[in-house]
Amino acid sequence: MAHEDRLYIAHAGAFENDRLRGLPLVIALSHPQDAGGTAGHLGEVLLHELDNVPVIEFDADRLHDYRSRKPRITFKKDHYTNPVLPELKLYAVEDRLGKPFLLLTGAEPDLLWQRFTADVVDIAQRLEVSVALSVTGFPMPVPHTRPIPVTAHGSRKDLTVGISSFQPEALVPGSVSSLLEVRLTEAGIGTAGFAVNVPQYLSESELPQTALVAMEHLSLAAKLSLPSDRLRELSENVQLQIDEQASASPEIQMMIQRLEESYDANAAQGFGSLPLSERAAGRVPSRDEIGYEVEAFLAQLDHNTRDADGDGPRGLGPSGS
Repeated sequence: MAHEDRLYIAHAGAFENDRLRGLPLVIALSHPQDAGGTAGHLGEVLLHELDNVPVIEFDADRLHDYRSRKPRITFKKDHYTNPVLPELKLYAVEDRLGKPFLLLTGAEPDLLWQRFTADVVDIAQRLEVSVALSVTGFPMPVPHTRPIPVTAHGSRKDLTVGISSFQPEALVPGSVSSLLEVRLTEAGIGTAGFAVNVPQYLSESELPQTALVAMEHLSLAAKLSLPSDRLRELSENVQLQIDEQASASPEIQMMIQRLEESYDANAAQGFGSLPLSERAAGRVPSRDEIGYEVEAFLAQLDHNTRDADGDGPRGLGPSGS
């Protein structure tokens, strides 16, 4: 690929630094369909808790569609301030024991997916990436009262075996992370992805529980010591909030009970997640039914979080319309 066609700028010496070679690459891209804010939240925690330095910066202006995803900006009394503009960078990060790894995180590109993925593959090859690990969240009809399932995928079967016994075949909407898995695998770079099954009725809320599960799988796959204490604390607090609100609604309790029954039945049969056929067979609520029942529930969660003193997670509650 010609230099002028690249969508990134590498910091001086990025490709000559031997310390950046042969490292695992973690991919955690935030996007509106990332259920539970799983990947975005994980990326933020890693950058906040661990020593890091950006080594490559992608051109967000060329990759981001500002018409569909408008940046937030604060209006303070009589002026605008603090615009939150999209960023997408590759960082060199050290875990809690000083072990280095690479982290690609920020806003998922809206545009130029093929050129972007080609650039990432080129970077991974030049840095001789040892393995590419991705995380995301997607909504599934599972209850928040049970262990969160994970669907593992990728070419490195030694890193994914035994995690999820349910292995469907379906045509699904793509993401940059999924396309990167295909392109990196084609280039001979081992891949493993961990898709956290987020309770469907909470998928538009930012859930530290799902980021924690993703972090645990990354830690095992890449043999990294990652900072989970804060996420564990937040997860416990959010779980209590959800339980409290759910206990006040008989409709919500009934819905959760139905999900629990289906979850337990599948667990007894050895399935790590719920087949979509279960929903069609009427054993779990439909998406519309779930949405109707929990609209007020999520609104109340959002209200409670706004009234909290800041100890709770950001964005618990609907993030859209």
